[in-house]
Amino acid sequence: MATPHEKLADSLDALRALQEGGRRVFASGELKRLDRERLIQNGFLREIIKGWLMSTGPQAESGDTTPWYASFWEFCAAYCGERFGVDWHLSPEQSLLLHAEATAIPAQVVIYSPKGTNNTVQLPFGTSLYDLRQKDMPPAADLVERQGLRLYTPDAALIKVPEVFFQRAPIEAQVALAAIRNASAILSRLLDGGHTAVAGRLAGAFRRTGRKSVADEIVATMKAAGYDVRENDPFALQQRVPTIIPGIPPIVGRLQAIWETQRAAVAEIFLPPPGLPNDRDGYLKFVDDIYQNDAYHSLSIEGYSVTPALIDRVRHGAWNPQGNDDDRKSRDALAARGYWQAFQSVKGSIAAIIAGAPAGALARDQHSTWYRELFQPSVAAGLLRPGTLAGYRNLPVYIRGSRHVPPRWEAVPDAMETLFGLLDQEPEPGVRAVLGHWLFGYIHPYLDGNGRMARFLMNAMLASGGYAWTVVRVEDRAAYMAALEAASVGEDVRPFAAYLNERARWSMDQKANA
Repeated sequence: MATPHEKLADSLDALRALQEGGRRVFASGELKRLDRERLIQNGFLREIIKGWLMSTGPQAESGDTTPWYASFWEFCAAYCGERFGVDWHLSPEQSLLLHAEATAIPAQVVIYSPKGTNNTVQLPFGTSLYDLRQKDMPPAADLVERQGLRLYTPDAALIKVPEVFFQRAPIEAQVALAAIRNASAILSRLLDGGHTAVAGRLAGAFRRTGRKSVADEIVATMKAAGYDVRENDPFALQQRVPTIIPGIPPIVGRLQAIWETQRAAVAEIFLPPPGLPNDRDGYLKFVDDIYQNDAYHSLSIEGYSVTPALIDRVRHGAWNPQGNDDDRKSRDALAARGYWQAFQSVKGSIAAIIAGAPAGALARDQHSTWYRELFQPSVAAGLLRPGTLAGYRNLPVYIRGSRHVPPRWEAVPDAMETLFGLLDQEPEPGVRAVLGHWLFGYIHPYLDGNGRMARFLMNAMLASGGYAWTVVRVEDRAAYMAALEAASVGEDVRPFAAYLNERARWSMDQKANA
């Protein structure tokens, strides 16, 4: 007779077969009842709603939002496909948010479908799905499928969103406008639908974002067709509306717009830079002295998956969900050694920065070395595979407890190059440090180590203004994470700037009294 461990291993085999291709969400009927019950009991599956399950892991606590946020959009696509077939699509507002790489998990998603019932489906952790009944589906040319989600195309969505969208989501609206390379696609929809008010709004939006020729063409063509167009600026309430170059990747435009709209708030809050130190040896000695207080564990987590190795361990009774103490100590020691090696590499970069090297360019060149040093001991010991050191991630990642979902892995190289370009161009060291830290974590370019790398980058940028090495304390974790959440989800960097400003002042005082 099979042992309980062998039965669980068999159920994990069935789950792994479903997970191939990266799936995390399953209809209950895809697994046998005994397998479902066994996997739920042991923490490998969690119910979303009746009839739907998602992958999780035994280490995930009941209140951990991460497995759900990691599964959210996949569930929406699978659930709607099962219920509505191809007769559904997301709202124009949500379509534009996703096109603009705005990846925060929304509280509610509105689904349009002729088969809708105007009903709300309550989902985990305060999220929901509302299926809005509509008479007919839009023309096929107005829709595009992206990762299983049926979205309006950017030009079709811009016709349909109300004016308030430009005020509530100005960055996303600007990125969507930048996706329109010329007026023709917009004009055909405006003319065929007789959308005079929309034409005036879009002409005003294009003009406000620096695209006078597109605005003029919209107005002139509509008037030539006999329509009375009255141009108005939907961004009128926005003080800062960056100009985004048409045709650039959405993540590039998004990061550039974030930087331009947030930098003034940081410059206002952050203390003035003391200037590069005359006593470079003394500055570096303080960096050495503060090392013991600077270790900080990683804030990033990886997606859950069932591996053959885990199945084999379970089958032979070697699986321990509480973790093996010797293994844990070994991992801790290897992580500590990696942090030390990375810290020494960052210190070398800082020595060059306080000697006058350009901080942004140096970080672009050397951040991959910091990362390799961080994980080299774990790779050498066989705890991590050698591919860990290769560079940026090629998988999605999720941040524990955060509604912010980092950009798609395909967008990471463009995002990182943009970030380093912004660091190069920024004249204020405090702005480089605050926005550099935030946006590094926002992009989350690695599968692990992003929090540590973001703080290394922050301190390299602080050094470019002569600020002392600044420690983010473990006891401040809740406030620190809440401030990052306000920046990444609410696009309000002020709480994060204020927190780092307080910590920088503390470090400057410590250095002065050393």
